Amino acid sequence: MTVAVHPAAFVDPAAELGAGVVIEPGAVVGPHVRIGEGTRIGSHALVTGWTRVGRGCRVHHGAVIGAPPQDLKYTGAESYVEVGDHCELREYSTVHLASEPGATTRVGQHCMIMAYAHVAHDCQIGNRVVIANAVQMAGFVTIEDWAIVGGLCAIHQFVRIGCHSMIGGGSRVPQDVAPYVKVAGNPPRLGGINAVGLERRGFSAATCGALERAYRILFRRGLTVTDAVQTIRGELSQLPEVEHFARFAETSVRGLTR
Repeated sequence: MTVAVHPAAFVDPAAELGAGVVIEPGAVVGPHVRIGEGTRIGSHALVTGWTRVGRGCRVHHGAVIGAPPQDLKYTGAESYVEVGDHCELREYSTVHLASEPGATTRVGQHCMIMAYAHVAHDCQIGNRVVIANAVQMAGFVTIEDWAIVGGLCAIHQFVRIGCHSMIGGGSRVPQDVAPYVKVAGNPPRLGGINAVGLERRGFSAATCGALERAYRILFRRGLTVTDAVQTIRGELSQLPEVEHFARFAETSVRGLTR
């Protein structure tokens, strides 16, 4: 498979393009960029900085990957963006370099970053995450695997969003969102376990039931987080999903959305 670069695009000679890469008109690819095989860079997109884009990705019109972080502390030192295989970055979405030398802003595999969404410096996005239109995240946000963030959400810096959670559109998210739950609103409020999402992803009835019990212990019994975590570990079977739920709660720094 050959590389196809449109005559109206600019690709720095030092950039590394895998087999089957397509660069559309007006796109710009910088010298420190590596693009995996079969990826398509859309018209007038910019891929710059020390950036690696994986295989089979689609970067749509006007998207920007690898621009300098919006952080006054950044001095131009080498830092990175990594986008995993089979990701789709829609129109005018942005993913910025990390703000600290040697650090990486990371997007996992099979992710969808919709139009106008912003992945800020030092964010860590897991696999199969969906970030809907115009989501705006501050620096150092962590989003675990399979999470879904609804459109127009604003996410505070250092917030963590747990795996298989779902955040309703338009929510302002100043605190951590536990794994496997639904939240929505301003301020955001819990809406129970993400039962439909878990069922669609093949979680067993026993696992869903255990997560529901863990949810009620943590959020409905009026216990401190420490006491709730101890109760979860004492009362429930040691399923990996339940332990992840408990571990997430006890390591929260910003506090949990309730």
